[in-house]
Order: sequence, then structure tokens, then C-alpha cells
Amino acid sequence: MTHPPLPQRIYPIVDRASWISRLGNAGARFIQLRVKGLSGTDLKNEVAEALSAASDTGVTLVINDFWELAIELGAPWVHLGQEDLDTADLERVREAGIRIGISTHSVPELDRALAFSPDYVALGPIWPTRLKKMAFGPQGTQRLTEWRERIGDLPLVAIGGITLARAPECIAAGADSVAAVSDFIFSPEPEEQVSAWIRAVTAAADTSPRQN
Repeated sequence: MTHPPLPQRIYPIVDRASWISRLGNAGARFIQLRVKGLSGTDLKNEVAEALSAASDTGVTLVINDFWELAIELGAPWVHLGQEDLDTADLERVREAGIRIGISTHSVPELDRALAFSPDYVALGPIWPTRLKKMAFGPQGTQRLTEWRERIGDLPLVAIGGITLARAPECIAAGADSVAAVSDFIFSPEPEEQVSAWIRAVTAAADTSPRQN
């Protein structure tokens, strides 16, 4: 089976809908919305606003965790953690035409994720991260190369502690796309950061033996 490529080699992760237009207008085309601290109508409105902004700016939006809302509101992608696999109805997600990304942190988790035939798998944290308490330590870029060999042409996302300076290493190691939170939403100039990331990962891909 040949897997289609991801929309872009950079993959910003944001916490509110207001970021979608900002980063989308700067050139980001693949963004994940990972909302914390909202529920009920507030959460639904936030996701709806993000999807509207994504449509306006040509962004492919990924909804983190909230697969039922993704189905209800017509999102194109969801991202699920390992704990989400315990409760998510992936058959319903697939029937809605939604593509699926799954987090992995170990070989058993990768094997479990692959059993669900995802559209990408993410590996992390590649480096230490302060934003999220992790049960697993830093994986290092060598694990990206290992995952690459295990999964064939299935798209691979690197995440965790990644900065502009580190992003090209992930591409060279085998990642198809590189995700980050802090390096975008905490940047003093987020729009310029998008442009810098695009330049950096494009250059890395152009010199990689794995051009795809």
C-alpha cells in the first residue's frame, strides 16, 4: 500500500483557533489544534472557529483527541494518543472520511498503532519537553531512523523538544514532518518562524537521501 504524503513538512501545534489564520497566512498548511481547558459549547465553538479559519486559509486542520467533535463538525483529520485508542470508535471516524494520526513512544505502542492502519504515526519526545509530562524519556533522532525502517512509506511525524535548529536533524533522520508547540506559539514573531521552518526543513529534505 502506498501512503499519500502529509500536507507539509512543518506541523505547528496550537492551543486556540486564533492561531490558525495567523500561521496559515504565513504559509503553514498542516496545523494541529490541541485545546486544553475548554469543554461543552465553548470547546465546540473553538473547534468550529478553527475549522472555519483553516478553510479560509488553505490549512489542513488536525483535531487532537476530540474525535466525536471532529465527526460532528466535519474535520479532515484527528490525532489520537495511545490512551484515546482505548475509547475512540475508529470505525466511525473512518466512516466519516477522517484521516488519523497516532502517537507512539515505544515499539509496543508502534505495533499497536499500526494495527489501526493510521495515516501517520508520531514519535516523541525526540528531545526533552517542558510542556507535557511524559512517561517516556527522550527518544533521540536515532529512533526516528528505526521507526522509518519499521513503517516503510507510512508518514512519520517527529515531536517533542524540537526547535528551528533541531528540525533539519529530524528530516535527515527519516521524519516526513516535524511538529512543535513552543517554537511557534511562544515565538516573539510566529509568522516569521513559520517561514524560517519551511526554509530549514525544505533544505534538509533537498539534501536528504530520502527525497519524497
